[in-house]
Amino acid sequence: MDTKRLCILTGNANPQLAQEVVDYIGVELCHAFVGHFNNGETQVMISESIRGKDVFIIQPTSHPVNDNLMELLIMVDACKRASARNITAVVPYYAYARQDRKTRGREPISAKLVANLMTTAGVNRVVTVDLHAGQIQGFFDIPVDHLAAAPVLAKYIKKKNLSDIVVVSPDLGGVTRARNLADRLNAPIAIIEKRRPAPGQAEVMNLIGNVQGKTAVIIDDIVDTAGSLCEGARALKERGVKAIYACCTHGILSDPAIQRIDDSPINELILTNTIALPKEKHSSKVVSLSMAPAIGEAITRIYTQESISKMFDIEDATVTKV
Repeated sequence: MDTKRLCILTGNANPQLAQEVVDYIGVELCHAFVGHFNNGETQVMISESIRGKDVFIIQPTSHPVNDNLMELLIMVDACKRASARNITAVVPYYAYARQDRKTRGREPISAKLVANLMTTAGVNRVVTVDLHAGQIQGFFDIPVDHLAAAPVLAKYIKKKNLSDIVVVSPDLGGVTRARNLADRLNAPIAIIEKRRPAPGQAEVMNLIGNVQGKTAVIIDDIVDTAGSLCEGARALKERGVKAIYACCTHGILSDPAIQRIDDSPINELILTNTIALPKEKHSSKVVSLSMAPAIGEAITRIYTQESISKMFDIEDATVTKV
């Protein structure tokens, strides 16, 4: 593959993931400085010519969300003004995705606002992983490639040779995601019915499906404070499951998430590296799988104008105990 028109940049959100992606593709990261002026404003300086190049900016909008989002937007603006041929925002974790609709009066739809900001800044295409709601793709008037972590998660679970698996959706809205993983594992599904008495709180009301004596694999897109995840795990334990594994694409892990996971009946929390995991959030129960092969393959196919849909079954996974 001729890569002379390919330029891959990264901000400060997850440079390790960006390095894994370029290692997979077999190229070097383009040189750029992404920092701050003394007054806190974001400063971007691209150190090499990108005129006429296809630029891919790898930048999840994870914590600190607004800083990383501004880095992305300003990098896009710099590339546009430097006459880049195409600009693709590779956003493994898309922030504000949980604000995708109005649930009460006078609320914003922030997921749409972020889509507008990216498009206005000059993004020609977006690559992301496991949006909180797939319909967010429709917030963009530009192409969106929506990658899934299910193949990577399924491959790891298969290697563990677990018996009597049941895939559990932690709420009614996650049934499609659970069915996708269950089909890959040839397992039945169960559904936790819960209600949220207040933001960040969850109360298990019912369990749909048979879990007695089985190995439960809970699948969700995001684990934030882990309150509802651990509450669901306790409910499963009370109903007689023999082991519990939790799979979440995006490990936000806001305090006190790690303490809750350590104190819960969850045997293992399986994440992907769409969000960088700092040392203070490491735990013996946490495993990280790399999405770099899938993201790298997507970038390669976009650059060479090949089909993206044919790569959705790539299941290469690099596993790291953290």
